[in-house]
Amino acid sequence: MSEIIFLTIIGIAILLCFLRMIKGPTAPDRAVAVDTVSTITTALLVLLGFVFKRYVYLDVSLVYAVLTFIGSVAIARFLERGI
Repeated sequence: MSEIIFLTIIGIAILLCFLRMIKGPTAPDRAVAVDTVSTITTALLVLLGFVFKRYVYLDVSLVYAVLTFIGSVAIARFLERGI
């Protein structure tokens, strides 16, 4: 039962971040929203791994977190200096 509550909270958080990503007044606001969505998605993968007792999701979430960190650094560098 608590899994449903957690999934609902995570779904609402992702929806709010998508709204900020679409509506964000500046590019850094959108970049932060994308980074937040990726962090929340990583938490969702960890939660799904524990709910379904499929621990391969934990490995997937770790790889996803590393890749999104590299992507966030690349976006921040682009926004700071350009190409």
